[in-house]
Amino acid sequence: MKLKRGNPWRQLPGGSLIAPSLLACNFAHAGQDIAQVVAGGADLFHVDIMDGHFVPNLSMGPGFVKSIRKATDMALDVHLMVTDPAYFAERFAEAGADSITFHAEAAADPHTLIARLREGGLGVGVTLRPGTTVESIRPVLAEVDLVLVMTVEPGYGGQEFQENMLERIQALRGMLSRSQRLEVDGGINPATAARCRRAGADVYVAGENLFGARDIPAAVRALRQVVGGPDA
Repeated sequence: MKLKRGNPWRQLPGGSLIAPSLLACNFAHAGQDIAQVVAGGADLFHVDIMDGHFVPNLSMGPGFVKSIRKATDMALDVHLMVTDPAYFAERFAEAGADSITFHAEAAADPHTLIARLREGGLGVGVTLRPGTTVESIRPVLAEVDLVLVMTVEPGYGGQEFQENMLERIQALRGMLSRSQRLEVDGGINPATAARCRRAGADVYVAGENLFGARDIPAAVRALRQVVGGPDA
């Protein structure tokens, strides 16, 4: 879905959205993989950034986002799994990110960080590890466009979905306004996405289930069948 630069959450339609995680694409032919998920009907892209400190793994840098920005006009939602989100947020914004999601555990001053992102015209999301209480993000809920519920421990792809996160999704849905998004990431496939949808999620991040499929467009369509589509 092509958008103008700026906060994508104010441009994307309501209803269910599918956000393929580029961490799972084949970097040797990322452009081809992107074209395949777009052909299947993906709505935006999720970009997982890991610094090897906040989580025990290392992934892409701003250069990757800059390259992907040249390959697609679709929204890029960057999930910062880093120890200093305030430092990295500006660099990924300069590289072409449209929205930044940061971890509550890593933000020393989340209100100031959110204000800075707003000044830059970006979308803003907040997330937390499975073991962090929902109450820790309550003070900033009214200031963000979305909340990301990690349904696995952040840091590695291919983990199994944590069923106990369904209660968290349901609780957060009751705390958010109708215009705010509730995103899920980790072990998302048609079966788990259906349960997340019933609990109140409306944005679905999927990696291995899509990019690891023999027929990538068909995998996107299979996920769409259970979560529904964007509002017209």
